[in-house]
Amino acid sequence: MANLTLLYAKAALTGFRRHGDALPESSLDAEVSVDSEHMARYAKVCGFGVRDELPITYPHVLGFELQLRLMTGPLFPFPLAGLVHVANRITQHRPLTVAEPLSLHVALANLRPHERGRQFDVVTTVSVDGEEAWVDVSTYLRRTGSAVSTRDELEPPVPTAQWRLPGDLGRRYADVSGDRNPIHVNALAAKVFGFPRAIAHGMWSKARCLAALEGRLPDAYEVDVRFKAPILLPGKVDFSASPGGDGWRFALWSRRPHLEGVISPVRRP
Repeated sequence: MANLTLLYAKAALTGFRRHGDALPESSLDAEVSVDSEHMARYAKVCGFGVRDELPITYPHVLGFELQLRLMTGPLFPFPLAGLVHVANRITQHRPLTVAEPLSLHVALANLRPHERGRQFDVVTTVSVDGEEAWVDVSTYLRRTGSAVSTRDELEPPVPTAQWRLPGDLGRRYADVSGDRNPIHVNALAAKVFGFPRAIAHGMWSKARCLAALEGRLPDAYEVDVRFKAPILLPGKVDFSASPGGDGWRFALWSRRPHLEGVISPVRRP
């Protein structure tokens, strides 16, 4: 993960120079072979069983270096520090396996207004033998002006399980994902950005929810989540999941919602 450490250093040194109102029309591609030992370590941290099939969230990790390279490129308009990961949607057309060589394509897209600033997408596509098999759309918010309170006044759902999250969870996930954003691994750095303690990675929380539903989901499905509020580490969260129609709804709560998600089957034409 040495390259990612250098990219974070680059982001810190160049952030003050970044400004603009357009995304560059740039993309990156890579051919990737899955390291089964790395995938097994990822599965353990996130709660998945170890199988030949990749956890649905694992390709996000494979594409993370390309995503970071685009967001630290010379024409990218926003400082990396302060970007907020507000949503993630993954569409899996079929399970991917450890033995398959994967073709990755990552692009920036759809810069648009948001009530608290501007948001954009980082789109990662995985193809096998020229056929699209998996697509990830991560939405990031660049805040401008004062934050608007959006505290939910909803009753929490009935919990299915309660999870205690250790203080080193951010470091452990960073070790397998390469996402070493300091707010996840260092309490002092987190305080600089207004958090009392380090916070869990959003993509860990999504992965952990899906791991809890492992064995009950179809081969082809879409999972769409909204990241509501940070999870402080160490901490305790309630997980809830309920089937509805032909899909699922799930959430993570403590005193307020942290994540809300919907799973829908994908039907091939």
